[in-house]
Amino acid sequence: MRVELRDSESFDSLLRRFTKEVQKSGLLRDYRSKRRFVSKSEQRRAKARKAEHKRRRKLAKMAQQQ
Repeated sequence: MRVELRDSESFDSLLRRFTKEVQKSGLLRDYRSKRRFVSKSEQRRAKARKAEHKRRRKLAKMAQQQ
């Protein structure tokens, strides 16, 4: 990740732009997910849990609107 210093830009502003770029690129998320080994079955279970959670939230939101 590379961020160029602009004319008369403070270090805080530069750091803020750098942080935003890192988050946008997803580098940190990838690093954290690869920190430990996760088996395929464990990945499937996590994916199913996430899908179920998302489905319930969607149902709750629809019920709340009616």
